[in-house]
Amino acid sequence: MTQKLATRPRFTATATIIASLLAAPQLFAQEKKATLLDQWVLDGGSTMIFIGIAIVAFIALAVFNFMNLTKAKFCPSDLQAALMGHMTDCRVRSAIELAASHPSYLGRMVAYSFPNIDATQPETLGRDQVEDAIADFTNNESRKNMQWINYVSLIAQASPMLGLTGTVIGMVNAFATLKTAGAADPSQLAGDISVALLTTLWGLINAIPCIITYYVLKNRYNSLVADSSHAAEEMLNAAIATVNADTLYAKIPEGIAV
Repeated sequence: MTQKLATRPRFTATATIIASLLAAPQLFAQEKKATLLDQWVLDGGSTMIFIGIAIVAFIALAVFNFMNLTKAKFCPSDLQAALMGHMTDCRVRSAIELAASHPSYLGRMVAYSFPNIDATQPETLGRDQVEDAIADFTNNESRKNMQWINYVSLIAQASPMLGLTGTVIGMVNAFATLKTAGAADPSQLAGDISVALLTTLWGLINAIPCIITYYVLKNRYNSLVADSSHAAEEMLNAAIATVNADTLYAKIPEGIAV
């Protein structure tokens, strides 16, 4: 009985030591995480709130634009093939009706521009009017679609300014500390210098990806618009070729006499 009582404290002490050893890494990790958070984010001061909002806004805009700028929403292959079939057979009205029922960029472009096709001009089918309508549609749509892409550029320009604002605030506070203390005490200046450096750092960290993403999105949009315009022009060319097939073949000699 006495031996059991003596063994119990030893077991309790051993269990306490093991539990402490197991919990120590977690506590150290939490302490290290808190230290890193304070050192790299929270020490930046109140300006970090606005920089954080800019980072969140950039991520949201980037995701939205990449989801919006897809081939399926601009120039879907199935719609392009169906419209080409109608235009090859000169069923312009059917092509317009099909395009009007489709929400894609190409569908709205065709529905807007192809009513300008003029059957009284069999050689061109009113190509000039159709191309002018395509250009007009492209300009109108560009204002709406580029608006969301330009917001990424706005964040890219605003982020360094926010960082510079935090830098100025940190330097003003640092000089105020020097004026109050009367001597350059590193421990008193450390917080103000952290504000000055961290806000600039995070402003640049957000601005650089914003600039890259802006140009990627802009080039992607221009490429999708160019594909849609080219597809519409090919459909018009197919209709013109069908209408003028007999005339074209009549100009080609059957053979050369020997």
